[in-house]
Amino acid sequence: MKIAVLTKQVPDLVEGLEIDASGKALDQDSLRYIISEADDHALEQALLIRERTGASVDVFALDMGEARDGLTTALAKGAERVTLIAAGLEAAPGSHALAELFAGVLRPQNFDLIVTGVRAIDDLDGSLGGLLAGLLELPYVGLIRKVETGPGGETVIVQKEFPGGFITELEVKLPAVLGIQSAEQPPRYVPVSRLRQVMKTAKIGEQAVEAPEAQPIAVERLFKPEEGAGAAMLEGTPEELAQQIAGLLAERHLLK
Repeated sequence: MKIAVLTKQVPDLVEGLEIDASGKALDQDSLRYIISEADDHALEQALLIRERTGASVDVFALDMGEARDGLTTALAKGAERVTLIAAGLEAAPGSHALAELFAGVLRPQNFDLIVTGVRAIDDLDGSLGGLLAGLLELPYVGLIRKVETGPGGETVIVQKEFPGGFITELEVKLPAVLGIQSAEQPPRYVPVSRLRQVMKTAKIGEQAVEAPEAQPIAVERLFKPEEGAGAAMLEGTPEELAQQIAGLLAERHLLK
């Protein structure tokens, strides 16, 4: 089985986010980038399948942010090959544009399974996995939390999560695209010593592509969250608390 993992760099929310002078974008000089959390889980799920079946794992990343560091870490975790995609973009593309870009790269390579995070923190125009599957004319299932190979290796058995904690199990015919919500286990940790060792010999493939035509959503204005007065602590018996909550909802015209 050939597995492709698509990764994206997103701003690290641990760092403070600043808005640039235009008021329409984040100040790039103040940002630190990391791999999207959901994409990290997608990589972990692919590596788990590799360990069970001997599948090959290829990791792709757009040349933005700290993408090289992310690909080096993927090699240290166990990926066979990594590829940096250069499209000459100055700003991160939206999901539609990114789907077009990845579709052009993946289409001739005939992967059996393509996995990516179901959603990134800065996605504004849809989920990459579903858009990519549409372009490649492949089946797509999102919000996945577990993947196992089916009999004969022609299908995968996936667990899909629904609101309320409900889980369903589906058999998906390959080739297919999956949007990973979370892997079966937390993404593995790479010791610094191992990472330094891999950095000395890491072979990162590079592929130049034309920038996609799809344009990202135009942002008119960014605002920092306004600071409120703080939380109101309610006290009393369950009946008294219920009355207080009902009163607060009525004051805000949320309860009739």
